[in-house]
Amino acid sequence: MRVAVIKFLRAEMNAQFAAALERCRTTLRSYEGVRQQKALEYREKVASFQIGKKNILRQVGQELFRLLREIDREILAAMRRSLFGDEIADYQLFLTQLIFLEEGRDSYLASEHYVLIGGFENDPDSFGNIRAAAIEFLQAVAPEAEHASASLLDGWLNSPENAHQLVGTGDPGERAYKPRLQLWADLLQRDKLLDFVLAAYEVVALLPDFTPLLDPQQLKYALVGRKERERVEKLIEEHGKLSIKSLASAVDRLEQLDGAQRAKVAARFLRDFLRYHRDLRRLEVLNGAIEKVNLVGSEKLRDLSRLNGTLYSFVLAEETGSGAHEKATMRHVVLKADIRDSSRLTRSLLERNMNPASYFSLNFYDPVNKLLSKYGATKVFVEGDAIILAILEREGDPALSVSRACVLAREVIEIVGGYNHLLQRAGLPALELGIGLSYQDSAPMYLLDGEHRIMISDALNESDRLSSCEKRMRKVMAGMGAPFNIYEFRGAEKAESEQMRYNVGGIRMSEAAFKRLQEEISLEQCALQFPRLWGSEETVFYSGLVPVGADIFRRIVLRASRVPMIKTTDFSLANWTEASIYEVCSNSAVYAAIEKRSAEGN
Repeated sequence: MRVAVIKFLRAEMNAQFAAALERCRTTLRSYEGVRQQKALEYREKVASFQIGKKNILRQVGQELFRLLREIDREILAAMRRSLFGDEIADYQLFLTQLIFLEEGRDSYLASEHYVLIGGFENDPDSFGNIRAAAIEFLQAVAPEAEHASASLLDGWLNSPENAHQLVGTGDPGERAYKPRLQLWADLLQRDKLLDFVLAAYEVVALLPDFTPLLDPQQLKYALVGRKERERVEKLIEEHGKLSIKSLASAVDRLEQLDGAQRAKVAARFLRDFLRYHRDLRRLEVLNGAIEKVNLVGSEKLRDLSRLNGTLYSFVLAEETGSGAHEKATMRHVVLKADIRDSSRLTRSLLERNMNPASYFSLNFYDPVNKLLSKYGATKVFVEGDAIILAILEREGDPALSVSRACVLAREVIEIVGGYNHLLQRAGLPALELGIGLSYQDSAPMYLLDGEHRIMISDALNESDRLSSCEKRMRKVMAGMGAPFNIYEFRGAEKAESEQMRYNVGGIRMSEAAFKRLQEEISLEQCALQFPRLWGSEETVFYSGLVPVGADIFRRIVLRASRVPMIKTTDFSLANWTEASIYEVCSNSAVYAAIEKRSAEGN
């Protein structure tokens, strides 16, 4: 959340500046042609405002940082400690002066809170040059640093406490640190960095006198080099309202520094540079996190993100009861009911001068729609000859999505079967269904087409395959007297033969759905005797009760069977594979056998 707040505030700072600038321009246009002198004065103010954008944004950022740090110190820190103890390392990312600088380069801020170093890579006192000197110093004073990895060295540079451990504060009484401090000062002197370091600390006192006319970098280089100093003095003289006395005094102070004073500044510089190095690395981590956060600015994107479970919504207490903030979806089941041979059925109805749309609606869609609320299902998609339903299992809901989908599928088969009985008595064609049931242990994704949700889920494709049935399989199975509604075969002629599926009036579930069902309800293995293909089919039956309401339970029976490999020429058995198929039995004879077995047991 804090990353999102910082990203929002960064964007809002620039947006508010742009809005203020646009208001200024609008006001300026109202002066044109009427009050020329006033317009000229106002134009200069607007130009000054525009030129000072960086300084204005820096001041706003510093004020925001002060407020955020005050909130953290007075409220959040105590709350965080009470919840998580003292493990607050990650939160240090937000306690750096640089959080409102995208690149971390600001001469004024560096002068005030760290130390002023070169702003560009080709500057003599650039960050890279100083870092290289610091690493060389570490390798010289710490034997283990000589072969240390880059990440380990970076970690040492990110700990300002190491500066005191290595060089102390530069006080004359700290004799133990003197050799290392002298080595550090000599390194800075060798690389021609020490003069820039000394000048950087003198610049701080000059800023009130010479800004915004002169940049801190200009002042620093003026203190170091005569040529740059002459250029700066000329600018001051041209301005006419500033004195160069304070600049000259700073130059004199630098020239009068003795060895001990220079060493003390070198010690201070190491500590300040390590603080800047640490906060710069923290800023890089923060910027990386900010890039991964997308602030939603439109209602459509907000709704789409919420649908897909990617919206982090931080609401007020009075907003928590809003229906828009529904519980997160944890997992889902997709059920596809497919009408077999719908083209032939449509032609048959048209030949009788009947409306196929009304026929399907009255005998299939309408009865199924009445079941949706009972099982908490939603309609995903309706085709001319199929309907796709989903049961979403939300956080805190009973973990019964697969078991309820099984009962729903069985009830769909039973209701359509009841309508078929009436249709056949009236001499009308019956509806033949095949149902596929797929489970996914995650929330579905969505696209939005206006107000319409379009579900994206692997379970959709899988349920389509599970509900499918090949025409040649219908012809073959019609003459075999198969006792069940779900079968699958594979050809023995090829190592990777295609799957030949049969699903007529059956409910086929995926293996993942079966495993989830075993977690949801208690399944008891049953010894049932039914005719088997080729007499050697390995089949296991499971029975269980599914709660569908207060004191209301429905029994489901599942059949798990091995997939055979067959010779496609004569459909004879060649072998059995290791794969299995899972069927939610819809044959009333199976349930009658279960009831009979239960009665005999009692």
